[in-house]
Amino acid sequence: MSAQGTNTQGTSVQTLTVSADEDGMRLDRWFRRRFPALSLAHLNRIVRKGEVRVDGKRAETSTRIAEGNAIRVPPLKLEAPAAPAVKKVRPASPDDVRMLKELVLFEDKYLMAINKPYGLAVQGGSGTTRHIDGMLMAMANEKGERPVLVHRLDRDTSGVLLIAKSRKIASDLGEIFRSRQTRKIYWAVVEGVPKPFQGRISLFLAKGAGMGDKRGERAPTSSRVDPEKMRVAKHGEEDAQHSVTFYATVDKVAPRLAWLSMKPITGRTHQLRAHAEAIGHPIIGDPKYGLDLKSNDPRRTDPMRAVPAEIERKLHLMARRLVLPHPRGGTLDVTAPLPPHMQKTFDLFGFDVKQYDPIEDAPQE
Repeated sequence: MSAQGTNTQGTSVQTLTVSADEDGMRLDRWFRRRFPALSLAHLNRIVRKGEVRVDGKRAETSTRIAEGNAIRVPPLKLEAPAAPAVKKVRPASPDDVRMLKELVLFEDKYLMAINKPYGLAVQGGSGTTRHIDGMLMAMANEKGERPVLVHRLDRDTSGVLLIAKSRKIASDLGEIFRSRQTRKIYWAVVEGVPKPFQGRISLFLAKGAGMGDKRGERAPTSSRVDPEKMRVAKHGEEDAQHSVTFYATVDKVAPRLAWLSMKPITGRTHQLRAHAEAIGHPIIGDPKYGLDLKSNDPRRTDPMRAVPAEIERKLHLMARRLVLPHPRGGTLDVTAPLPPHMQKTFDLFGFDVKQYDPIEDAPQE
């Protein structure tokens, strides 16, 4: 095919078999994997016309395929992609493997759970050249197969991160997460002390909060919009998603701050950070959802709520514990230690990690 991206190459009718490593994949993702030069528009067209068949039956792009399925692939027009822009990406190295191994909390032949450190991105993005997804490339086997991320954590959130060693296990774990069979517990240190001490936060969230728009009110026309920030939305509003979190105060230094244990029932973007801010107690060190200490924000009425100067201005949020069914039987239960900056805060105020955590008794729904 031409490197200029103007020529096309046709294929004949094929019947391909789904491999064990592809079990559970969406049909569109399977096509992207097998035929990376196939355009999404062309794929949608041939699926809509019924030219793609799974075991002889029509399918949708969202259809989940299984090992052994016979997929009829009609003649395809494959376009040579334009030469991609050169990106500065830090190549994977033996040092990446060594670092990942040092972060392992649990590992067997199917998966591993690592303790993601503060400040390390899980995936690439604008200006991000080093991230866990890229580091996993260094662990690829002789067939080019590499470990697969199962879920995500924000760059500045530390704690338990689950990684599958094959696409099949990733698919099984993905279904476990989607069916809410997981129990996730996060720890956070927040500004002020919530009242009540324990509760359930149920809100609709949507992207696109205006800068300074703290509770989802319509932002002034002049304010900039942060497309990645979540805002409180109304039921029925476009793109609004329901979100639920249980929280419990484990310990406190009234009225300045509190140690919260949080159990997200849903998994929305920035859910815990947005929920903490929505109840008026943002997580300490949160640059996106925290209240500006120097502003005249009317909600900062208690000068005693000022964050002590001794506390590092890093996000005080971690994925403390993850409990879920292991895809090959039994239960996986992994706990991460406090990141260094949160450990300093706990030491400063005498918080004891062995203290009873009330969130253990919170419902799962």
